[in-house]
Amino acid sequence: MTTAIDGGSVLVTGASSGIGMAIARLVAPRAKTLVLVARRVQRLESLREELSKANGGLRVEVIACDLCDREQTRRLSAEVVSRGIDVDVLVNNAGVGLMGAFDRADPERLVDMIELNVTSLTLLTRAFLPRMIERGRGGVLNISSGFGVAVMPSFAAYIATKHFVTGLNEALVADLAGTGVIATQVCPGPVATEFEQQIGNYTGMKAPALIEITAERCARAAIRGFDQGRALVVPGILMKLVLLLNGLSPRFMRRIVAAFLGKIARRKELGAA
Repeated sequence: MTTAIDGGSVLVTGASSGIGMAIARLVAPRAKTLVLVARRVQRLESLREELSKANGGLRVEVIACDLCDREQTRRLSAEVVSRGIDVDVLVNNAGVGLMGAFDRADPERLVDMIELNVTSLTLLTRAFLPRMIERGRGGVLNISSGFGVAVMPSFAAYIATKHFVTGLNEALVADLAGTGVIATQVCPGPVATEFEQQIGNYTGMKAPALIEITAERCARAAIRGFDQGRALVVPGILMKLVLLLNGLSPRFMRRIVAAFLGKIARRKELGAA
């Protein structure tokens, strides 16, 4: 079965590392054009060289863009069009997290996170979706988080951004019915990427190896789910079970557990300060 990836133009944000890089490697043998977007141009250039050598005939474009900057985000879509590229598949992968009690968070970092996780994703989807609908072919692949359907302490604003993605993607599935365009959201648990080092983990603890997956495994599940036209993809059997149990639990019970964990987390954060 072929999808919009096959022979299409695929744009991947946050392609310089982690899940974005893994997705780029997976779609490269299938796509006609691959647009790699991130701030770290050197990494993108290295990836372009790798993918071009391994996939004869593949056009790989590199665009440097800080998606925390709204003007740069707006210019990105114009730059893609100026290069004569019609995006068939948009992979909204770029994202950042922030760990800690909301009342102690740096306001500027909160704003940057919202710009990246919410605003850039929204603007890019709005920019490229109309042409997909006109052609009756295409899709949006939103790399989100298990926190998009759950709540935990120490991640209030990050969780809020991922709940936005959930709401947007679920509504898009309805909006796009019958258009030939699909919207897929991926909600992984812990993934072994640079993300873990960037969130400001004050506990010094790593995610349990039993539930953590590699970026490559997450990427494979994401592409497989997109190919199948699925609205929601949860990579990993254990994470599927965790989110299933979370969804089946009454909200008041989830609040009690989260509040208990929140008290512990606050004490740890204050002790680490």
